[in-house]
Amino acid sequence: MKIKILISVLTLFLSIESGFAQNQEATDDLTHELQEIIVTAKQPATKLVGSTLVSTIPGTNLADLGNALDVLAQLPMIKVQDNTVGVIGKSNIEIYIDGRPMRDALELQQLLSSNMKKVELLMTPGAAYESTTGAVIKISTRRSFVQGLSLTDQFQLQRRRKWSVMDYLALSYRTSDWEFFVNGTINRNNSVNKGTTTNTLIYEGKEMVVGSSQFNSFPTTTGVFKGGFNYSHGAQSFGAYYRYNPERGDFSNSGSEWLDNDQAIARDIDKRIRAHSHLASLYYENTFADKYLLHLDGDFRSACDTNHVATTYPSSTTTAVNSTDKRTSTLWAGKLYLKFPLWNGEFTVGTQDSYTHSSLDYRMLNTDVSEYIPSSLTDARQTSTALYASWSRMFGKLSLSAGARYEYVNYDYKVNGKRDDDISRRDHTLTPDLSLGYSFNEESQISISYKMATVKPPYSQLTGALNYTGLHEIEGGNTGLRDERLLDFQLFGMWKGFMLQADCFRSIDTYAFVKQVYPADNLQLLMHPVNIDVSALSLYLVWCQPIRFWTPSVTAGLYRQWLTIDNSRYNKPIYSYYFDNTFSLPNGWSVTANISGSSQGDMHTNRFHGSWFTMDASVGKSFLNKSLTLKLSATDIFNTANNDWTMNTYGVFVDKLQSYDRRGVALNIIYNFQPRKSKYKGSVASEAEMKRL
Repeated sequence: MKIKILISVLTLFLSIESGFAQNQEATDDLTHELQEIIVTAKQPATKLVGSTLVSTIPGTNLADLGNALDVLAQLPMIKVQDNTVGVIGKSNIEIYIDGRPMRDALELQQLLSSNMKKVELLMTPGAAYESTTGAVIKISTRRSFVQGLSLTDQFQLQRRRKWSVMDYLALSYRTSDWEFFVNGTINRNNSVNKGTTTNTLIYEGKEMVVGSSQFNSFPTTTGVFKGGFNYSHGAQSFGAYYRYNPERGDFSNSGSEWLDNDQAIARDIDKRIRAHSHLASLYYENTFADKYLLHLDGDFRSACDTNHVATTYPSSTTTAVNSTDKRTSTLWAGKLYLKFPLWNGEFTVGTQDSYTHSSLDYRMLNTDVSEYIPSSLTDARQTSTALYASWSRMFGKLSLSAGARYEYVNYDYKVNGKRDDDISRRDHTLTPDLSLGYSFNEESQISISYKMATVKPPYSQLTGALNYTGLHEIEGGNTGLRDERLLDFQLFGMWKGFMLQADCFRSIDTYAFVKQVYPADNLQLLMHPVNIDVSALSLYLVWCQPIRFWTPSVTAGLYRQWLTIDNSRYNKPIYSYYFDNTFSLPNGWSVTANISGSSQGDMHTNRFHGSWFTMDASVGKSFLNKSLTLKLSATDIFNTANNDWTMNTYGVFVDKLQSYDRRGVALNIIYNFQPRKSKYKGSVASEAEMKRL
């Protein structure tokens, strides 16, 4: 009875607030604009515009599917796994919502599919984006001018091998030209993985085996607090926000180690993680003379991560190995660009600048181990300045886009206070891009593009510190890693419901992990990254065509690389397929069933085992005029996902058998009271540096 009374009161309250919001809307100047009209056209929901794949959402079976993640998971060339969005055949993905970069994956869960207008997939991002960007997903939402208070609450309960829980609460208030927002997230996640690692090699003329077993438990508690404001009046807008992220983690690994046929000894690894970061961001945008768009972004980020690691051998006399490390980083970044019409096209010119300072204080507390894994203090500072320009134009059915990016980087690296002249450097790079597209009709398009890029390795791989992972195993970075030079040729074609993507690229000085013998008094194996040159071809054929309430999408793919290291070839192709199904049923019900698989094959120095059949599914329903959404989902239903791989480098053969806890169920409850998109139009001033940190 109490529940019924509570529901009645809430229903009455929402009705009153809804009426109040509608009355307030009449006083908004924006209501003088023409109202949005949705026409269910006969043209395909997805089409190729130049080198951009554009999917319209209103009027399709995807419009009432749930949230943005649900929609993206069913679109061609886009895949979603564990709330992580990827693009087939691409890496380093950036996602933009209404022109601003997505900084929190929860934004996609909060955005309802009914509020999405279109999704643009840029397969060859131009000079306006950092050269590390492999693809860009741009989401446009439908306008909403509701005044007053908005509230969103999302709760997720997940069960795999352990329980995980997450809750997100967001409040937003809009009055006149101002919007104020504050939100917070608390996430308690616990994952369990297990497996074995076997290393086989010839050492001092004798075949030897170094093995270990793992049973990893990784409970973490993370939080996010974010607050800010936006102002928009006419052609001018500005805004700012502050975000704080604390994290606590307690990693434990209960396993064993063995050498050759010796009896295995028990080993426990305990790692305590304490981390936090601060981010302040602001933007300014203005259109003047009715054609010049000026946009400015600024960011400041600081972070600190502290780790304490203890490796003990409870059933033997082996001495415990303890170590600590503390990493601090600071980033200042700014981005300024001007966009205006030129020669019947659109021209953009801008600059992107950043200063990064990162330091790592690593302390090895075991005297014996410190002989080959010494303590060290590394300090890296980088100043980067980039100038870019791009121009695009339509010539009837022909589209042209061209751009160039010049970048200057000054990298200064010190070890224990002494500058390393072999690693410190100054680089000047110029990276052009070109794209041509032709549209035969509404159902047939083709595009060809060329892109050159400079990709910098993440700071975590540039460290000179070594980590103790066992009596005979070490992991570390490589301070001598060079920047990657990437040349990419792409062909994209579309005919009715069929799409074809072909990518041929050449990577010079990309990095891959290898394992080799490390010089020490006893047998030690080192896993670390090294520069390699690799050529590869990826080919994907897609068919996607809505059929009434059913939207199927079928993808067949091939990845083949050409790589040789130390006279060993890594050329075995990987074949893959994806079969996604969406069913939009009456009364707000939706069902998805996605099947995928891949064959055994090589990617860089890893040979991944085949996984021919995995399946995820979900069922959801919306209530209260789509304000309340309930969704029950299941991942890896038949427990068939295969995460095993092998590696054979420099005379060391590694066989890694591992089992992740992907199989599970999750319940999502989302409540939106007067939901509305944020008007924050700022973008991250240096997205690549954010990711490297």
